[in-house]
Amino acid sequence: MSESTIAEIITRARRKQGLNQSELARQLGVTPQSVQAWESGRSVPRPAKFKEIADALGIRAQALLRASGMMNVQSVSEFLKIFGEDQAKEDAPMLSDMRVWDESTPLDDDEVYVPHLREVELSAGSGRFAIEEGPASKLRFSKMDLRSNGVQFSNAKCVTVSGSSMLPVLRDGATVGVNVGKNQLTDVVDGEMYAISHNGQLRIKQVFRLPSGLRLRSFNRDDYPDEDYSFQDLQDQQISILGHVFWWGMFA
Repeated sequence: MSESTIAEIITRARRKQGLNQSELARQLGVTPQSVQAWESGRSVPRPAKFKEIADALGIRAQALLRASGMMNVQSVSEFLKIFGEDQAKEDAPMLSDMRVWDESTPLDDDEVYVPHLREVELSAGSGRFAIEEGPASKLRFSKMDLRSNGVQFSNAKCVTVSGSSMLPVLRDGATVGVNVGKNQLTDVVDGEMYAISHNGQLRIKQVFRLPSGLRLRSFNRDDYPDEDYSFQDLQDQQISILGHVFWWGMFA
């Protein structure tokens, strides 16, 4: 069974505490609209807010951190800064399991290298790009983690996010893991994030299937409105799905 999302954790814990969205918002010093957005999955709270939310809901802040997808990239010092010494002592086994490694550290038996995808300009000044694997940049992933998410090792790729269209979920410079084995229109699950090739440009968007084509959605909808493309548009503008986003990580 898959782990709960932040939206599910907050909704379930709020109801268990007998609070409505407005009451929780008052305790946290945010607007009811913010809580509503968290619970609908349209946005996520800032990591610095996790402990305050957890205290109000009577849950562990680590559950929110894990659900955010940041556990794999969060440093010990950043963990201490957000959650404090008491939480660190409670989660001491998790912290003590962290290991320092670099590119020269051999892979464990249950690890695999995952390469990066990148944009490459086809010819100087043409404005045309192709997407290929970078020759050097790569990340280490646990084979067990990939298996549990239904990702074949050879289908796992990484992409670096650029721009602010996916704020607050993905910041500029965030890294996402992409399952390139799920790259067909029939693979699309409405509302999930996918890596898109748009005339050779790498984009990360929520994707929705429409009777006439596809809708691409940004989390930052105030600055980036929905984009609807017909099946003919997809062909004319060379829009294709590269794969499903199964993991992401970034520093706060």
